[in-house]
Amino acid sequence: MATEEKVIVIDFGGQYNQLVARRVRECNVYCEIYSYRTPIDKIKEMNPKGIILTGGPNSCYEEGAPSYTKELFELGIPVLGLCYGAQLMMHILGGKVEKAPVREYGKTETFIDGSKDKLFKGVEDKTIVWMSHFDYISKVAPDFEIIAHTADCPVAAACNEAKKLYAIQFHPEVLHTVKGKEILHNFVREICDTAGTWRMDSFVENTIKEIKDRVGDGKVLLALSGGVDSSVLAALLAKAIGKQLTCVFVDHGLLRKNEGDEVESVFGPNGNFDINFVRVNAAERYYAKLAGVEEPERKRKIIGEEFIRVFEEEAKKIGAVDFLAQGTIYPDVVESGLGGESAVIKSHHNVGGLPDYVDFKEIIEPLRSLFKDEVRKAGLELGLPEYLVYRQPFPGPGLGIRIIGEVTAEKVRIVQDADFIYREEIAAAGLSKLPDQYFAALSNMRSVGVMGDERTYDYAVVLRAVETVDFMTAEASEIPFAVLQKVMSRIINEVKGVNRVMYDLTSKPPGTVELE
Repeated sequence: MATEEKVIVIDFGGQYNQLVARRVRECNVYCEIYSYRTPIDKIKEMNPKGIILTGGPNSCYEEGAPSYTKELFELGIPVLGLCYGAQLMMHILGGKVEKAPVREYGKTETFIDGSKDKLFKGVEDKTIVWMSHFDYISKVAPDFEIIAHTADCPVAAACNEAKKLYAIQFHPEVLHTVKGKEILHNFVREICDTAGTWRMDSFVENTIKEIKDRVGDGKVLLALSGGVDSSVLAALLAKAIGKQLTCVFVDHGLLRKNEGDEVESVFGPNGNFDINFVRVNAAERYYAKLAGVEEPERKRKIIGEEFIRVFEEEAKKIGAVDFLAQGTIYPDVVESGLGGESAVIKSHHNVGGLPDYVDFKEIIEPLRSLFKDEVRKAGLELGLPEYLVYRQPFPGPGLGIRIIGEVTAEKVRIVQDADFIYREEIAAAGLSKLPDQYFAALSNMRSVGVMGDERTYDYAVVLRAVETVDFMTAEASEIPFAVLQKVMSRIINEVKGVNRVMYDLTSKPPGTVELE
């Protein structure tokens, strides 16, 4: 991604690495994540306006701990060390880091000691920050001054302003640090002297031009899932190349209620974009493949493999294309081990091996540099409807993993209808943007109930709603009891085959966000 100015994040295995980069981008400055193994020569070539060192799980003074060359701090480029990054800076430059007599974790009262015309501009003398460390800086490096402390941490922040080197023990990137955004803004915009020209309207405009230049008069094929990433990608390509784009939408019958028709209304013949749109209604084919299968991972594999077969059949009808478009976004790149240093979380299907079942020359991934919230902003810039742009995360296997046990057409109907009611009532209560993800799932539990004068033996629906920053951890949302009561009443009265509704309070860990 060509850009005039950039701040880079050097990742030492911190859990918040992506969050740091997102916060920098919120300052309208482009940011990328690199492993601490990245050679110093590559850093120099990028000519960043600033460098941020992330936290990490190690002790910087132990043998084999992640480190970096001292030259990094001698480039004349502003450097901000966070938590482990702060300790490493002190360790490399001649300070001392030791096991802390008192570990600090959570919200901590912090006192600003130094000048507030640089890093702490706009921050009160006493503020709340998020601490998470068992080591501490017992002695600052030469030419550094202490600019903040807590009751248990003598060096909550230190700086060498002449060299624009800053070390802070806490995490400004998390929302629990009250003035965290201001601190990062001060570093990125003021200390790094950036112009703040990274904006979504210019990204969309520039990317459309880049696509036109790269594709020329070539043909592009896209597997459109109806999710946020693929929908934004389709809109971006449609604006750039129109009828040179063919979107194949495989409706496997496991989507949310009305979702297939909604996708077609936007991208189909009567939609907003002048493209070639192919909808394949493959529900019965999927149900046949899933008959009798109960194990979650086996269901995932069947759904994934069948998608490849259906897409392959449609691709053969279309014939050779020049480009296969994929909705890879930046977290996919980082989590696949191609960006930062944090433990590889998943090997994403959009990153790595090329599909061998489509006749194409190149892959095109225009969203590869964007985080999810930036993808949504791009979607709005492109004129996509809000209900599609703000559609919640939805697993590739769809309702196949929100149905415990065997998947049947009848069970799909039940969970679709229950989920639709749940969403409708959440929206009516004005809560739709409070949980980060919410849905109804169908358990494989059946129990006796009483409806009217008759006994029933029907299924239990499970409602799930979670709040999370990064989906790595999550807590159950506190949905008002009156709302849950109304949802329960409507589901039992309106959805045939259900006589019990439960609310899942499990956090992640030990549970997962999905209920499979």
